[in-house]
Amino acid sequence: MQRLQRNQGAYRGETIDIAATLADIKAAATVAGWHQDKFGDDPELFALHRKAHENAPKLYLSTGIHGDEPAGPLAVLELLRENAWPDNADLWLCPCLNPTGFPLNTRESAEGVDLNRDYLSRRAAEVRAHIAWLEQQPRFDLCLCLHEDWEAHGFYVYELNPDHQPSLAERMVEAVRPVCPIDPSELIDGREAQAGIIRPNLDPTTRPEWPEAFYLYQQKCRLGYTLEAPSDFPLAARVAALVQATKAGVFL
Repeated sequence: MQRLQRNQGAYRGETIDIAATLADIKAAATVAGWHQDKFGDDPELFALHRKAHENAPKLYLSTGIHGDEPAGPLAVLELLRENAWPDNADLWLCPCLNPTGFPLNTRESAEGVDLNRDYLSRRAAEVRAHIAWLEQQPRFDLCLCLHEDWEAHGFYVYELNPDHQPSLAERMVEAVRPVCPIDPSELIDGREAQAGIIRPNLDPTTRPEWPEAFYLYQQKCRLGYTLEAPSDFPLAARVAALVQATKAGVFL
């Protein structure tokens, strides 16, 4: 599979109608029996919840925090339509955390804020609303954040696992390999990587701008993965990569 060579200085690939995609997500979730929970003032900011039994593992998924990363919401839609979630898992899903960024095809929100760097300062209304909603939820056993990287040479994953629980990173990478290239770089996004896996420094004093995943690590979950599909490859391959990586993490 070859790179498309479209991304010159920014993401230049396909876009999606986020309002239509979210309408499809809501419809698929309703059919599958998920509960919808709106938060914030934007009607397109909402979470989905599918409850299992009281002591079931609690799993959180999110995507759509950057408006130039269309594969995440499409992957969520595919997973909801398949509706093959494990019966023994309590699931929370935020399908789009930056609804104003998608019509503009920008990483930032309409107000020019990179929401995925705002979880410490909390300047953006979207981030404040999301955190307020998260504070009402229980602690999670596993968190997955679905992303894309327009500069990447292939799929890769960040792992936050301070307690050295059994890692899911390798199985995610292997699940993706048949559908999308893996980034072989030894340095990705300025961080050391090995075979498509980054295990970053977790010291909060070194992170003046917190991404969502870092807030989750600090406040809600001790095992988290950021899944990064390569935006300079076909959209179908990027969606497949996020779907397969999510399944490898959730469908245990």
